[in-house]
Amino acid sequence: MHFFADLLKSNYLAIMNMTGDKSGKIHHGRNIKRFREMLGIKQEGLAFEMGEEWSQKRISLLEQKEEIEQDILEQVAEILKVPSDAIKNFSEEVAINIIASTLHDNAGSINNNCTLNFNPVDKWVEALEENKKLYERLLQSEKEKVELLQTLLNNGKDRA
Repeated sequence: MHFFADLLKSNYLAIMNMTGDKSGKIHHGRNIKRFREMLGIKQEGLAFEMGEEWSQKRISLLEQKEEIEQDILEQVAEILKVPSDAIKNFSEEVAINIIASTLHDNAGSINNNCTLNFNPVDKWVEALEENKKLYERLLQSEKEKVELLQTLLNNGKDRA
């Protein structure tokens, strides 16, 4: 969940510099929706964080607005934990280009030649041994309960 927020925080200045025209081409509401969805937050959740006067319907209407007031933008940005400038200037096309260029130079590639520092079979055997010990303790506990119940039952018969 935090991967997207970290990616956006680290690259939002580059995105801002590469977007060029900021005269209305950027849709603030759509950007709020994108960030919210990337972070796995529902409209109801954002509305709850915004305060009592907010509802899912009001968030939906907010996400349809091309330009959003600065104070609301900053409140949403704080809740989503992204800079307000990222919402104001985010361009999906530029972000895709940045990600593509990062992956192109193998900076974000995964090391497929990893080595394990432990033997998985040993770990599996250890887990089995631990389970065996747990079952033995559970069985012993159950035996003690049965003995206690038998003692209580026998004491009850002796009194009658």
